[in-house]
Amino acid sequence: MTHERIPPPDAGVIEAMVRRRLAADPLLTPYRKPIRRRIEKAFETEYRLTSGRTDLTEFASGHEYFGMHFRDGRWCFREWAPNAVSIHLKGTFSDWQIKPQFALERISDEGVWEVELPERAIAHGDLYRLDIAWKGGRGERIPAWTRRVIQAPDTGSFNAQVWRPESPYHWRHPRPAHRSGPLLVYETHIGMAQDAETVGSYDEFREKVLPRIRDAGYNTLQIMAVAEHPYYASFGYQVSSFFACASRFGTPEALKALVDAAHGMGFTVLMDLVHSHAVKNEVEGLSRFDGTPFLYFHDGERGDHPAWDSRCFNYENPHVLHFLLSNCRFWMDEYRFDGFRFDGVTSMLYTHHGLGKAFTVYDDYFSDAVDESALAYLTLANRVVHSLSESAVTIAEDVSGMPGLAVPCEDGGAGFDYRFAMGVPDYWIRLTKETPDEFWSMGQLWHELTNRRADEQTISYAESHDQALVGDQTLIFRLVGSRIYTHMSVMTEDIAVSRGIALHKMIRLATLATAGHGYLNFMGNEFGHPEWIDFPREGNQWSFRYARRQWRLMDDPLLRYHHLAAFDREMASFALRSGIPFGQEIFLLHLDEGGRILAFLRGKQVFVFNFHPDHAAVDYWIPAAPGVYRVELDTDRAAYGGLERQDPELAHHTLTDRIHRHFLSLYLPPRTALVLTAVEGRDE
Repeated sequence: MTHERIPPPDAGVIEAMVRRRLAADPLLTPYRKPIRRRIEKAFETEYRLTSGRTDLTEFASGHEYFGMHFRDGRWCFREWAPNAVSIHLKGTFSDWQIKPQFALERISDEGVWEVELPERAIAHGDLYRLDIAWKGGRGERIPAWTRRVIQAPDTGSFNAQVWRPESPYHWRHPRPAHRSGPLLVYETHIGMAQDAETVGSYDEFREKVLPRIRDAGYNTLQIMAVAEHPYYASFGYQVSSFFACASRFGTPEALKALVDAAHGMGFTVLMDLVHSHAVKNEVEGLSRFDGTPFLYFHDGERGDHPAWDSRCFNYENPHVLHFLLSNCRFWMDEYRFDGFRFDGVTSMLYTHHGLGKAFTVYDDYFSDAVDESALAYLTLANRVVHSLSESAVTIAEDVSGMPGLAVPCEDGGAGFDYRFAMGVPDYWIRLTKETPDEFWSMGQLWHELTNRRADEQTISYAESHDQALVGDQTLIFRLVGSRIYTHMSVMTEDIAVSRGIALHKMIRLATLATAGHGYLNFMGNEFGHPEWIDFPREGNQWSFRYARRQWRLMDDPLLRYHHLAAFDREMASFALRSGIPFGQEIFLLHLDEGGRILAFLRGKQVFVFNFHPDHAAVDYWIPAAPGVYRVELDTDRAAYGGLERQDPELAHHTLTDRIHRHFLSLYLPPRTALVLTAVEGRDE
């Protein structure tokens, strides 16, 4: 059957997209030409890939063609290796010897190789590799499209594994519906989610950790380190096998059961997707796969990432785009992930990878350093993901602030649903590290928390895994210091601990309340996990001491961690009840530098923060719409480790001054915050 060739959109459609982009941000007007060029490039790239004869989503199904498949009673294996002169399967089924019946045949000029085998030739659980010969050399390789890789416990070497279990996983729960409220993201890592000093499993996470996250009130799970990576301490960011889930955590069925259980609890489940670079390993990875250094990557220096010691994909190569777009679809098809947090977007977008750049002017986003092929890939990836599921979610991790990333594709953007407000955690760390809180500027704080693009949805966070890595410190550790090891008992009082707990709650509430459309927390930070993350490595004698989460601290009623957990749980509940943060306009009501008081209105809620270390503001007037207000959230409640200095049942009636302006008269203890909700309308 022949399909009618569908050309890219005409000039009028593209011009309309350009106009919508410029209308949303008039400061982009001087960059009309590059904006139009980038829109055209995305469409031209799609046409180059599909020839206008197939849907892009259908094109992104290379995982159903390449790799090992059992169909119609026979095994079929295919691989792309244009520089190869011969390829053989070798493994336990061939006694690791090269045998003629396992030789692949080159079936296309583009370098596709294939072998068909009878069912009895190989079996579920068999280990295998490719033996690839090229002019001037040969080497063993793990297949690029393999879906299962395991590490030998005795030698540490990796092999592909034939995976065809007798009982395929039976899915029980549907994907969650599209969310119209705030995204409350719980960033997590399977291996370090357990309390024991070992590597956790998918099953342990599903049974023991997933219920904790549900009870904490979050609605979105963001799972790190899913794709296979040889070096555990890379946090999953040095991927070797892009279609294989990390086997150190368990089987593919165990991961499916985890995702399924999460869906049953109502979670949207996102995968931390690493398409920004790949590990340099040659046997386990894609580097020099067929003897050429540039098969999947750029040739020369551009193919190496100077800071990450990894390989950089060539997003201009159609075979690479086929590989990466298919990878997006694979994880949604096979494991039913609901979307992705795209890692390292800044590194993808610029040939300088964002290293040493401040990105202070718009010219930085339209210079010759922008890799427009990478931007086109991200646009196509978003088209594929959102075509597969109406409820799909994509998040861009970009520190540069590139305009248009979280603008819909039809409006000339790259199509991400959200972008991270990465300047917010950097600000909190810098502030707590360099400035005593008695000198914090309320004006600067307000600017940093609300400084974001109005036309793009954002997710804010006070800290993620980045701020918790060894060599850095979590917020709670910066606030409390080493006293966290000795003075967290509820039976003792310590001024440094009291300060840290009070500010920890205020920082997290201020971040959530001012966020654009969502909020993120890294596993354990909600209860003030006391230590950094350090995976087992030679430098720490391969210890797992810091590669775990000590949930018992939160569970102990005699330790103050449960106070922070209780507050975070109530904060999440408040967010879901109120719909904050999800795009509501935010209005500054009051800013008092000397008194360290900040107040703002969002939705129906009035937020008031007193950051002063020791001054209680009595009968303090905050502008408000006329009515009656009740306290909905108070960081000073005893259940959250506070001193309970507010009457939770007190109704606050607005007062008027001589010129009929309306105010709330409040008592604001030092280092506390209030959220007040109007319960009655205007008095006539």
